[in-house]
Amino acid sequence: MAAYMITSTLRRVLLVAKHASFQSRCCVASSRVQYSTVYDSNEKTFDKILIANRGEIACRVMKTCKKMGIKTVAVHSDVDASAVHVKMADEAVCVGPAPTNKSYLNMDAIMDAIRKTGSQAVHPGYGFLSENKEFAKRLAAEDVVFIGPDTHAIHAMGDKIESKLLAKAANVNVIPGFDGVVENVEDAVKIAGDIGYPVMIKASAGGGGKGMRIAWNDDETREGFRLSSQEAASSFGDDRLLIEKFVDNPRHIEIQVLADKHGNALWLNERECSIQRRNQKVVEEAPSTFLDPETRRAMGEQAVQLAKAVQYSSAGTVEFLVDSNKNFYFLEMNTRLQVEHPITECITGLDLVQQMIRVAKGFPLLHKQEDIPINGWAIESRVYAEDPYKSFGLPSIGRLSQYQEPINLPKVRVDSGIQEGSDISIYYDPMISKLVTYGATRAEALQRMEAALDNYVIRGVTHNIPLLREIITHPRFISGDITTNFLPEEYPEGFKGHQLTSEGRRELVATAAALYVSAQLRSQRFLGNLRVSTTPQEQRQWELCVELEKGSHTVAVSRSGSTFTVEVDGVKVEVSGEWNLASALLPVTINRTPRVLQCLSRDAGGDITLQYLGTQFKVRVLSQLVSTLSAHMPEKVPEDTSSILRSPMPGSVVAVSVKPGDVVAEGQEICVIEAMKMQNSLIAAKAAKVKSVHCKAGETVGEGDLLVQLE
Repeated sequence: MAAYMITSTLRRVLLVAKHASFQSRCCVASSRVQYSTVYDSNEKTFDKILIANRGEIACRVMKTCKKMGIKTVAVHSDVDASAVHVKMADEAVCVGPAPTNKSYLNMDAIMDAIRKTGSQAVHPGYGFLSENKEFAKRLAAEDVVFIGPDTHAIHAMGDKIESKLLAKAANVNVIPGFDGVVENVEDAVKIAGDIGYPVMIKASAGGGGKGMRIAWNDDETREGFRLSSQEAASSFGDDRLLIEKFVDNPRHIEIQVLADKHGNALWLNERECSIQRRNQKVVEEAPSTFLDPETRRAMGEQAVQLAKAVQYSSAGTVEFLVDSNKNFYFLEMNTRLQVEHPITECITGLDLVQQMIRVAKGFPLLHKQEDIPINGWAIESRVYAEDPYKSFGLPSIGRLSQYQEPINLPKVRVDSGIQEGSDISIYYDPMISKLVTYGATRAEALQRMEAALDNYVIRGVTHNIPLLREIITHPRFISGDITTNFLPEEYPEGFKGHQLTSEGRRELVATAAALYVSAQLRSQRFLGNLRVSTTPQEQRQWELCVELEKGSHTVAVSRSGSTFTVEVDGVKVEVSGEWNLASALLPVTINRTPRVLQCLSRDAGGDITLQYLGTQFKVRVLSQLVSTLSAHMPEKVPEDTSSILRSPMPGSVVAVSVKPGDVVAEGQEICVIEAMKMQNSLIAAKAAKVKSVHCKAGETVGEGDLLVQLE
């Protein structure tokens, strides 16, 4: 215990020195985001920890365990046998087939793995069994330490109804609503009417946006009750729902708390998590642009009050909704490590996994509230295998044919559990990684995030980098004027990708023309010599036609070394670069402005797909002769999508509401598809008779599969 007997003054001096050291290390151009935490090899915690999770969070926990000298055990399903987290661990045990209820939620198999490997403790990560009190009880019964809070805290905070009552008792601000369980549809309609629309229908158990619907009238309440209860049953095995007032135009701001078993509890500042789609977070940052010191302190103190009221020990998060007047209301408490915990680690210098392990072993916290700093700014973008053009992100599955993280950039952290060749499966969350950037200021962190997104290479699956880049460069986001309604307000017709300005269009056209010419010149040479020796000299000027987004430009190109001057619509654009066509990244300078593009594909016909400012653009570059001749080619007739219903994502069919011969109205539900535990209601695009049905409940479907055809 002598190691912990440090005076408060000396402790603060040491922490200031540590944080100064953290700042200086982060200023090194080639460094990654690091912790100020000291890993004391003389502080004995556990010899072996089993991580009851997969993917990036399993890898994240293992990294800290290795720094602490702790051996790790991975569990995996049969399809995850070659996953990164399995390779990273000292030992690995298969716990069942792919479906989560037969593997990562299979408590019997995981308990067997614990006995087999002699693991002394279990870190559950987030999701799966991380907030399952029965799992924690089974561990305790076998004298295995659960690296998380005690079962009574998991139970109290895991039920949204009970947690709200406890929050009230602890003098924590709560949202007006109904404190009981909603019994049925009509009960839901009555309660919603009593509270006053809009209301939030949400699952009593669980989180992550699953089982949540906003209703603005009785009909939406009925539909929301049905879909939310089904999602809740599927995701958490508990279909109970509650209803509360929906705070219009809110911010979602959460407080990280840390508590030990000796009555000490801290709040580690806030995280702004307002950028969401379908109640799931997309971009987070710490600290928040909105909070002043007084509001931050009030929220932090209430979060600690709640933690102490339930005798909480470990890392946890108290989530609040904050209105435009900085009134804040308790939303829920997550009794686990949050997905977005890295940004708190960046601004405080603490390793939260290390803190959880220390607390689980019984060590007291080394820090006091006055020791917790806000050093700089951190931003996290959740990189998903999703199609952002479909409801801001419907899952995509496939194999990563090419994968390159931007970890060579300064002050960038990437938490991932995949590598080139990994499969994104229908069975699990489609997260690829958590991309974190850090800076002394918010502007610096945003600038680094923009560069990191441009340098992130992901091929083989559709991903949401186009949406992430548009968010972090949006004027409203940059100003900090955000709410949870940001995406639907800014993109009411759905996300369409980056919208080119006239200048941006010229830049893209010029770069495509330069790339085309560079490829043509390369094809004329072999081992540095011209392939056709009779050619008197290399061509230095070209007249081309560049087609982009249903528009056509006649451009004049001239070359001097690796620099091309391209005249587009009477404006000259200078483009220079190394033009390494074998590289995944295409760094160029356009009118003296550095840009990083990606050439995703190109063919002999002049079709080029470029990723420019995060968005993919298809460009066709043709010689004048070929352009003239191509005008005579017949156009492909597009499919009449109003008469067919195709699956917008890979998933499983939960229900089919029609049969051949039925007459459906426009907007009527035809079927429900579940993907990654989220249920999506698919509707008819027009009033018509059902001609044929090509799916049934229980079947697995792929993206684009025909489900129903109308006459």
